[in-house]
Amino acid sequence: MPGKWLIAPATAAALMIGSAAAASASTHAAPYYLSLGDSLSVGFQPDAQGVGHPTGQGFDHDVQADLGHSVRLTELGCPAETTTSMINGGVCAYPGAKSQLDAAVNFLSAHRGQVALVTIVIGATDVENCATPTGIDLACVGQGVGAIQANLPVILDRLKAAAPNTGARFVGVNLYDPFLAAFVQGDQGQALARQSVPLTQQVNGILAAAYTKAGAKVADVETAFHTTEFTSTTPPLNVATICADTYMCAAPPVGPNIHPNPSGYRLMANAVEAQLRHCAYE
Repeated sequence: MPGKWLIAPATAAALMIGSAAAASASTHAAPYYLSLGDSLSVGFQPDAQGVGHPTGQGFDHDVQADLGHSVRLTELGCPAETTTSMINGGVCAYPGAKSQLDAAVNFLSAHRGQVALVTIVIGATDVENCATPTGIDLACVGQGVGAIQANLPVILDRLKAAAPNTGARFVGVNLYDPFLAAFVQGDQGQALARQSVPLTQQVNGILAAAYTKAGAKVADVETAFHTTEFTSTTPPLNVATICADTYMCAAPPVGPNIHPNPSGYRLMANAVEAQLRHCAYE
């Protein structure tokens, strides 16, 4: 799969950097790639003891590597961040800023014309606790969805206002469905897995609407993970992908853990890079 989606570093740089590269040329410095969001934006993975940490194997590192390191990666992502805490703070500390959003706005303002790419992956933490072994709490999902609908446009408006007409590409990343892993746990798990897919699609629809309205592209991670594909194979393709590309089916103490492994982060990077290619032809 990587061979199908990767773009040559020189080509990728030419496609996406645009005016940001021109602005940076005068300072002899490569333009920036700003990675924002929750734990997925910092390559979060469990170690052998099951303790989670940010790593250098996230999708943003893959994207940077595919650009031939022609961009400088800056990560402001915060594990356990919700759309609410991204605005108000309270989870991670940011020097000189109360929240990740404030820190991102400060960065964009301080590096105006030098930022080539901004990726945002947020919203999973708003709803991830709504699924339990006995089913999905629909009231919890409704509350999380409401928070995303209220908060994401605020986040995007402030980010875009901090980088007006600078050539920066904004790519919002939608979500895969970790709860598909329940499918391997028998009839009750299969029912939970099947119930989780339309809810994932609902959340992704809301994310897509907000990103599109703000002029951002949408990296289709849902499709990259074959989320809706309950094939006749054993296990179905969507379940097999979740088990192969996240830690949801890993044995304790490493799993179950919702985060991607390196191959899962590679799938996310592929989805981002597909949107960078699309940008070049518009």
